Amino acid sequence: MSGMRGRQPNPRGESLTARQKRVLAIVGGLLLVLAAGAGTWAARSGGSYGRSGNGCVNVVEPSSTGGAVLHQCGAGAREMCRAAFAGRTKLDLLTRPQCRLAGLGPARPAHPAPAPSAARG
Repeated sequence: MSGMRGRQPNPRGESLTARQKRVLAIVGGLLLVLAAGAGTWAARSGGSYGRSGNGCVNVVEPSSTGGAVLHQCGAGAREMCRAAFAGRTKLDLLTRPQCRLAGLGPARPAHPAPAPSAARG
């Protein structure tokens, strides 16, 4: 059995020395700081596309594997918004507010219908 010992820093099960404990605490602290920094950066980063506006639409489509960013400008954005206001899927409902931010809201009738008057009598 002595041929299968493997690499163990402490083969006799002894306690860690003060120096080993200090090194372990420093490495653990650095990993914690790195994880916190990465989490903060991920939460605050706007991504490569930014926000919807000026005729460009950005929609984050959630999925079980993380999701995707849908980005369209110009004619593609107008078509995306036209389809979103015509449909009723979850993605359509997520797209509509982004279309409004981009200035691509639903088409309004040229002449609004007159309000119905209540008959009084």
